[in-house]
Amino acid sequence: MSEKRDPFLQLLGICRISSHVEAGEERCESAVKSGKACLVILSEDASANTRKKFHDKCSFYQIPILDVPYGKEQLGMAMGMSQRSCLAVTDRGLTEKMQKIIAMMGDK
Repeated sequence: MSEKRDPFLQLLGICRISSHVEAGEERCESAVKSGKACLVILSEDASANTRKKFHDKCSFYQIPILDVPYGKEQLGMAMGMSQRSCLAVTDRGLTEKMQKIIAMMGDK
């Protein structure tokens, strides 16, 4: 699926434009700890250390986490940024839409 037509990546762009996303490990960690994060997204090529750190933190703070089938470069490009392995979505409505899109991708 091309990135321009990929609904998940398009939604990430909307998150960025509407300022409902934190990008990068430090900002994501802060959003999780503060309760601002509604969802954490990890790229498929995030390091094992980053994966463990965010799975543990999200479990502790009861924040949903998605391991998505996109690389750091794809996530960054969708946001108009450099590579990003970790994103925190801060809007519940956008979170629900993203979870539905990933669930539908898994059904295919």
